[in-house]
Amino acid sequence: MTTAFRSLLERFVRLESVGPTLIRLAIAIVFIWIGALKFVPFEADSITPFVANSPVMSFFYEHPTEYKPHLTREGQLVPEQRAWQEQNNTYGFSRGLGVVELTIAALVLSFPFSKRLGLLGAFLSFATTVVTLSFLITTPEAWVPALGDAQHGFPYLSGAGRLVLKDTLMMAGAWVIGIDAAKRILAEKRRAS
Repeated sequence: MTTAFRSLLERFVRLESVGPTLIRLAIAIVFIWIGALKFVPFEADSITPFVANSPVMSFFYEHPTEYKPHLTREGQLVPEQRAWQEQNNTYGFSRGLGVVELTIAALVLSFPFSKRLGLLGAFLSFATTVVTLSFLITTPEAWVPALGDAQHGFPYLSGAGRLVLKDTLMMAGAWVIGIDAAKRILAEKRRAS
């Protein structure tokens, strides 16, 4: 190993403390962006299969088992489907979920001012990913459907399934910022005593 490369690595390692801050910002950006989109019909429509098939959330919808004929693609406006989604409480639930996601983002970002609120944000981020990852089990649309090709079902994730799987990164990040917040809270207690 050259001296220059070793020096570069040593400087890079000194930036270790930047990692949790970058993870906090990334988690907050995801929750802010996706949370804000929950107020837009196409995003609310796109989560319908996940919510309708979830044993934890399906009760929020008026007709969770009847969603399939009412699905639209992103960017598509079908007034009859929009009216059905409105009657189904798709948009009301989505707006409520958006408020929750924006609140989690605010809690994650509160870390510099309140380690305890930051810890709560990390915990809620982690819990959210547990629910989201459960969709891989409960949502048929998470897997490539059997439409004639030999590759369908498990382990062939559909676009929706691939999107859900990415929450493993969010889960790991939430764990890292939670540990970081807990360490900082314990350090503050040691200094105070």
